[in-house]
Amino acid sequence: MGRRWLGCCSKQLHRFSFRAPLSAVLRGAVACARLSQSGIKTLNLDFYGQFYFSKGIFYPTLVGNDIGCGMALWQTDLLAARVRLDKLDQRVGNIDQPMADAEARAQAMSLAGVLPSEHDSSLGTIGGGNHFAEFQQVDTVYAESALSALGLRPKHLLLLVHSGSRGWGERVLRRHVDAFGHRGLKDDSAEAQAYMAEHDAALRYARCNRSLVAQRLLRNVRAEGRVLLDVHHNFVERATLGGQAGCLHRKGATPSDQGPVMIPGSRGDYSYLVRPLRACHDTLLSLAHGAGRKWVRSACKDRLFKLMTPTQMGRTALGSRVICNDRQLIYEEAPQAYKGIDSVVQALVGAGLIELLARTKPVLTYKTRGECCE
Repeated sequence: MGRRWLGCCSKQLHRFSFRAPLSAVLRGAVACARLSQSGIKTLNLDFYGQFYFSKGIFYPTLVGNDIGCGMALWQTDLLAARVRLDKLDQRVGNIDQPMADAEARAQAMSLAGVLPSEHDSSLGTIGGGNHFAEFQQVDTVYAESALSALGLRPKHLLLLVHSGSRGWGERVLRRHVDAFGHRGLKDDSAEAQAYMAEHDAALRYARCNRSLVAQRLLRNVRAEGRVLLDVHHNFVERATLGGQAGCLHRKGATPSDQGPVMIPGSRGDYSYLVRPLRACHDTLLSLAHGAGRKWVRSACKDRLFKLMTPTQMGRTALGSRVICNDRQLIYEEAPQAYKGIDSVVQALVGAGLIELLARTKPVLTYKTRGECCE
């Protein structure tokens, strides 16, 4: 059952079912790290939607280079019924470039506890790959009281931001790999403390980045908004599972012990706001963070180029619009390249892990106005 959503990449190194015993997961983390010694050509291990628990040692390469990547959901004051897509598209503008308002950026950094660095100019930008910002409208309400408690207004647009720590996380991982390769760190060592200090700084940077992305877009479309939730899905933390203290690694896995979370589909599919029902140790306190890919990126353009033009790819079956002027990326991120979100969510519902709160559908998805994404 767990494997219906685990392993969003075809090159994943290890898989575990939800029912795998804790001892197997402990061994799996070590085995996965050892496998990295052969055939790994990049800093970042190429697997997603996975989680590992280890005792006495943790593995920065299991977290990867996009430390702090996550989802932030914002409530806007834009009435969905009054939104005109052409006008929204025009007003969204271009947020690929660094923020012009250095004072606003500095204020956000101060509030988030982010120290000045060489990566300041990337704050407020989405990045490439599967990152996005998306205006959404509520399509179905499943738990009205829960939405009210969260402060969600179903008749108004939501803004979902998926992004991470940009170059900051890459720097942290590179420093570790240059010094230690893909080896782990003893969790009580000075080296582990140094890594965790940088890791935690990357978490703050990533959260600040998502906030600034949302604020830039809201300002461009002349709207107000406030954050409803912001949850990382790439990080490592200390945890006690099954009476054992250790380190819990997540890579593309949403925590199930931090309240409601968003599980998004592709840009042409629905997303779900859900509430975890229990802190399940069998799943290492983790849930799917999205639909997951069916196709590798390198195959997408060849499969779709003769069927759909880039302009056609900018419209979805749900009537939403996609801003993506990168002709390679728009095919790589095609809805057809992803699993259907309903099968993922229903697997979690069937396992008794989540309760559905609301379903949302895309209105306008922002990827990039430029010709490339880095």
